[in-house]
Amino acid sequence: MNVSVSPSESLGLTPRMWSVGALCRAVADSLDARFNPVAVRGEVSGFTRASSGHCYFSIKDGQGQLRCAMFKRAAHLLDFSPTDGELVELRGRIGVYEPRGELQLVVESMRRAGQGAWFEQFLRLKSKLEAEGLFSAERKRAPPDQPRCIGVVTSLGAAALHDVATALQRRVPHIPVLLAPSPVQGPDAAKSLLHALESLIRQPQVDVILLVRGGGAMEDLWAFNDEALARTISASPVPVIAGVGHETDFTIADFCADLRAPTPTAAAELCAVPRQELLNRLQSWAEVMQTVAGRQLDTHIQRLDRAQTRLGRPSHGVSQQKMELLGLQQRFQSTLKSQIQRQQHALMGLTSTFNRGLQQAPATARERLQRAALRLELLDPRLVLQRGFSWLSNAQGEALTSVTQTKPGQALQATLADGVVELQVLASRQF
Repeated sequence: MNVSVSPSESLGLTPRMWSVGALCRAVADSLDARFNPVAVRGEVSGFTRASSGHCYFSIKDGQGQLRCAMFKRAAHLLDFSPTDGELVELRGRIGVYEPRGELQLVVESMRRAGQGAWFEQFLRLKSKLEAEGLFSAERKRAPPDQPRCIGVVTSLGAAALHDVATALQRRVPHIPVLLAPSPVQGPDAAKSLLHALESLIRQPQVDVILLVRGGGAMEDLWAFNDEALARTISASPVPVIAGVGHETDFTIADFCADLRAPTPTAAAELCAVPRQELLNRLQSWAEVMQTVAGRQLDTHIQRLDRAQTRLGRPSHGVSQQKMELLGLQQRFQSTLKSQIQRQQHALMGLTSTFNRGLQQAPATARERLQRAALRLELLDPRLVLQRGFSWLSNAQGEALTSVTQTKPGQALQATLADGVVELQVLASRQF
């Protein structure tokens, strides 16, 4: 068996025992003596500015990556805002961040060195698709207020999925959600995102699609800068809401989507009106309808009250008509009685004359007078009424002698031998 032996062991030397902190300081001192100050060129990645004013990021190229810290004093001198993928030149001091034992470059100055390869590729694709009209506001559509189903494209293990699910459960728990899982970073992420999006587009019940993931450096979000994915988003018949990264992150998918949300949670909030808000709207509409209906009802009641005032009570009208009919009846009876009395007086006069004549006339003349007296008695109206006939008159007390003087629904009076009958015409026919 071959056993490797360090030079110190071969010489019989025992290595020095270091404490961790002391070793970190010794390495830092060695780096400072060997390299500092240093100048380095690379692409910015994961740039953040803390509330303290300090900036933290990484500088990288194709062979390596180095963590950087730029403290408030130096950051205050910057004449631009660094962005991920931007190629910069840094000057500073290399050392060790002892609490973590990490290699770190403390940046004292930074200047642009031209756009990095990732950022240049992003700008080229953005310019190309923008010239084709894929970002045009005219072709973007607003999502429906109440979709039948919400589609979601994201990673199963992403925090974005939890954020979206929580927001949708809080706002629209009654709307079903269809998930098409896909990796959101890595070499195969763009193709997987494309297939997941296409699978949701083919679902007829899906009315809006959320394309979401959390924040990260430009390379972490690079799958959302894929040209094929961008064209699929633009051609989608279903509105797409992109919620990729944080508010300061922008991808090609954001520009192509119908709506761009600053975070996954915001994307979920944009896709549907909260159920409580809809219930409040319904309640408000119900109150408006109830108010309008109440006003209409009040108006109609007022119209009825006015009409009732003008018409008066029906019973009063009936009583008035009865009084008029009673007056007409009395007038008719009085007239009839007067006519009968005149006829009786005339008859009595004739009878007296006949009686005197009979005493002087021959028997034949006496018989003729008797026959005349009998005929006169037959003309007595009371005798006619006693034989079953009646005297018909209208509401004005006028005698009726023809059916042409009547009409259906007309009120009439029939005077009989012993009283008056109120009648109403149902129909009339001529012989």
